[in-house]
Amino acid sequence: MATMADVARSAGVSVATVSHVLNGTRPVLPHTRQAVLDAVDELGYTPNTLARSLVTSRTRSIGLAVSAISNPYFTEILQGVEAGALEHGYSLLIADPHDDPVHERKVVQLLHERRVDGMIVAPSADPRELVAYLARHEVPTVFLDRVVDAAAEVGGDGSGDAGAGADGPRDTGGPTDGPRRFDQVCAENVEPMAELVTHLAALGHRRIGLVAGLPGLSTTAERITGYRQGLTASGLPYDAHLVVHGDSESPGAERATAALLSLAAPPTALVTANNSMTIGTLRALRERGLSVPDDLALCCFDDFAWADLFSPRLTAIAQPSREIGAQAVRVLLDRLAMPDRPTRTLRLPCALVHRTSCGCAETGEYGRPAPRSRSSRPSRSSQSPLSSQSPRSPQSPQSSQSSQSSQSSQSKGTVS
Repeated sequence: MATMADVARSAGVSVATVSHVLNGTRPVLPHTRQAVLDAVDELGYTPNTLARSLVTSRTRSIGLAVSAISNPYFTEILQGVEAGALEHGYSLLIADPHDDPVHERKVVQLLHERRVDGMIVAPSADPRELVAYLARHEVPTVFLDRVVDAAAEVGGDGSGDAGAGADGPRDTGGPTDGPRRFDQVCAENVEPMAELVTHLAALGHRRIGLVAGLPGLSTTAERITGYRQGLTASGLPYDAHLVVHGDSESPGAERATAALLSLAAPPTALVTANNSMTIGTLRALRERGLSVPDDLALCCFDDFAWADLFSPRLTAIAQPSREIGAQAVRVLLDRLAMPDRPTRTLRLPCALVHRTSCGCAETGEYGRPAPRSRSSRPSRSSQSPLSSQSPRSPQSPQSSQSSQSSQSSQSKGTVS
């Protein structure tokens, strides 16, 4: 088996130079680095990771704690983390905290005990134990997707920073109300959600419902903020009865949507705050024989691979999920290289993918919707639930409310 000394002799360099190339501990001239890599390839040299970790106190491994790995959004984030880690010669240890604060604390401790060099964590709705553990042990950590601001660290609502970056990651730096101990990488939430609401309002909707996520998550708080900003920008009042929590899961969203549809004056349009809840909302609408967008317009936060295959095709906010994962790795490696650098929060911009579930016709462009004439709309009796008929323009609030109110007696629910 080839040794590092064999590589050094073959490349005509010192053993120390080979070590610097393989471990990235010091810059090496490009032609020297290439000579070392060629020798490694020719000799089939495999570094002794265990021995190297004993010398350097580094394992070149990253712990990743992300809940709901089965969710396509987090699956794509995982792919971004994995690609970024592999690019820099790091391996991953993965755990699912199940959005449970107690389990979250346990799995993070297990990852730490396996001597990972740093961690990337999507924190739960109550991250106080997690934050206390990571701070006490000074574990280099990047929070992913969900931010933990100084208020949340002492038990606040974790609403985080708000605002949008149009052209790339926005570095919000440290907080204004106290020292932040961890770097964070997430998507913009407020302005994209507001954009969905203002689009629906521009199509004539006056009662726009929101199926929000799990209370306590920063993503939930920020998307509710965006929803309210969209209403304000459109001159619409905020009605607390139109905001229900689907707890970020499909079954919860199905129950929450049923509650909205049971209101005396139900919404004529809905916005769902993540992809799992979109599925639950669609189930609730199908259960009641309601067609999108003929009976109720629908937009969702989170695009996913098959959103374009639904009929109608789903208008959605697409998050840069893989880039979020890759950026988290870069930020963590920056932290490992410079432990004393100021902490930062990166927010990546989202994109509105304009399709037809909002009520615009196939040829419509966002900002210039081209809804079909209501006169060509078939009667409800001729439509199947979530019909594949071409999308129509949204109904007027009055006609939609009276139509859906007649069905509210079919199902009863409680607004959460």
